[in-house]
Amino acid sequence: MEINSNDSVADAPGRVATPLLDAINSPHDLRKLPSEQLPAVCGELRSFLINALSSHSGHFASSMGAVELTVALHYVFNTPYDRIVWDVGHQAYPHKILTGRRDNFDTLRTFGGLSGFPSPKESPYDTFTSGHASNSISAALGMAVAAKLHSDEPKRNIVAVIGDASISGGLAFEGLNNAANSKADLLIILNDNDMSIDRNVGSLNSYLAHLTSSRGYNTLRGRMADFLHRHKLITDSGKGRITRFNNSIKSLLTSEQNIFEGLNIRYFGPFDGHDLPTIVKVLRDIKDLPGPRILHLRTVKGKGYLPAEKDPAAWHAPGLFNAATGERLKPLSPRPPKYQDIFGDTLVEIARKDPRVVAVTAAMPSGTSVNKLAEVMPERTFDVGISEGHAVTFAGGMAKDGLRPFVAIYSAFLQRAYSHIIHDVAIDSLPVTLCIDRAGLVGEDGPTHHGVFDLAYLRSIPGMTVSAPRDGEQLRRLMYTSLTLDSPMAIRYPRGEAPAAPAPVTDPIRPGTGELLNAGTGQGSADVAVITIGQVAADASKAIEKATDQLGMNIVHWDARFLKPLDENMMRKVVTLGCPIVTVEDGTVHGGLGSAILEWISDHPESIPGGHSRPKVIRMGVPDRFIPHGKPSELHKLCGFDSEGIFNTLSNLRS
Repeated sequence: MEINSNDSVADAPGRVATPLLDAINSPHDLRKLPSEQLPAVCGELRSFLINALSSHSGHFASSMGAVELTVALHYVFNTPYDRIVWDVGHQAYPHKILTGRRDNFDTLRTFGGLSGFPSPKESPYDTFTSGHASNSISAALGMAVAAKLHSDEPKRNIVAVIGDASISGGLAFEGLNNAANSKADLLIILNDNDMSIDRNVGSLNSYLAHLTSSRGYNTLRGRMADFLHRHKLITDSGKGRITRFNNSIKSLLTSEQNIFEGLNIRYFGPFDGHDLPTIVKVLRDIKDLPGPRILHLRTVKGKGYLPAEKDPAAWHAPGLFNAATGERLKPLSPRPPKYQDIFGDTLVEIARKDPRVVAVTAAMPSGTSVNKLAEVMPERTFDVGISEGHAVTFAGGMAKDGLRPFVAIYSAFLQRAYSHIIHDVAIDSLPVTLCIDRAGLVGEDGPTHHGVFDLAYLRSIPGMTVSAPRDGEQLRRLMYTSLTLDSPMAIRYPRGEAPAAPAPVTDPIRPGTGELLNAGTGQGSADVAVITIGQVAADASKAIEKATDQLGMNIVHWDARFLKPLDENMMRKVVTLGCPIVTVEDGTVHGGLGSAILEWISDHPESIPGGHSRPKVIRMGVPDRFIPHGKPSELHKLCGFDSEGIFNTLSNLRS
């Protein structure tokens, strides 16, 4: 079936023929087509995406909404010589398909296959790493300055594509401010599919949008500006005032206001982002204009697939689905609860008991399950958007005046708030609980989303309690633990299912206490002592059981539970065993659990019994490199700390 680029379809049975798309192996092939065929290319792209993503999960709605924009960009600009910088990259699947990756698109987000995000290591068309929001304007501005300093010939065009959610991030505004004060030739395209920056387009607004983007108007405007500048009738600052005045006049005449009107940036739009002929014309008209420019396009998330258009949030990353019916496929058998759901349910439970409890998240209420509290106590739930630094400082302010904030943010995104954790929470020892979701190797989203640095970077902060539960029950208990402290606490937990269903426990765990999971023979000696933190305890237990049964090894196993403070009683008992120590963590081996244990041994030489040498410590975890995408089990194996890898390490230490 053929899908028109502007039609919404509810079904896509079977593999639909895509003759035009099949002949496009690069944007060069796309640019050979007459413009009249571009809408058909868009239709085929949507058909391809629906069929491909129904059986290989990925980011669906954003990519469907950016089809016309992507086709227009590669049709008008000479990529990859001209640079396109995608923000986040959720919308970049059409870009991947048009840039030579169509035939192996079925490897998307699989181990050894295509990345789910733009990656310069994968293609020269992917100009900058994308995965975290709001970086495109800053990166593109840097490229524009480089092109200017290099005097690139022919002129190199630089385009940043950013969504309405991403542009709300602080880094995006810093980039906009810098761009406004620069003379760099940069085009910023705002892909607006949700947030109401402007009201609906009226006839006068539409007329002015087309007028101010036309090549004739801008040629005349440029000549007039050059004349005034040559005759010293205006200065550079005067040109900025004229730009702001022009934007303001447009707002006055159309009763429209937007966030760009006060900037020294030419603003064009808004235009219908699915009107392909108009987008192509506008891009051709404004692409060679000097200085920074903003093109505002309105798009529909999920465009071309009715279920996604009706519920774009649910179809952001829907998993597997029936392409014909739009039914999202679910596991046939009941699954254990996810860590995030245990967190969300416990948060509601705690909030009902303690009126001081509030929750903060940064644009991920459903992803972190903070939405569970929002459903019953919306006045105590705060989604601050893509502003992780603000989220932490905001929580610090609430904690300063008596509230108990639980800040739920993905580990990879919390990295952007590091300074705020130190300056706005830890220095004043404020009781903020950092609930760090998606910790460790998260899987198919790859290196931009792996949360492998939190243990290391949080351990260095004075006064910070750092913990990791090995199962759902411990997560609940650690959340209750945080309410007993008058200082900040971090609880990091992985993506996915908890290995044990949460018991209805509410008793806290005393910070700095580990738990003995396997005492070995209990004779005061052992072949190996294993210390784990977090969910890796399960794989370590399997490896220990196998080594005990098959090799007859005597192995002691402790769950540290807290990285900071480290259980000193546990450490004294371990070093007196006189055996090698193996540490296992789902995080970088530099600065995490293994490093903490090495430091403790170095700082406590008196704890080593007389006649014993310092114990050998083998650190297992994420090595000092960025880990690719793949299933967590595949990545644990790659890094050597799956159950098989742990068993092999233990067997090599057999005395």
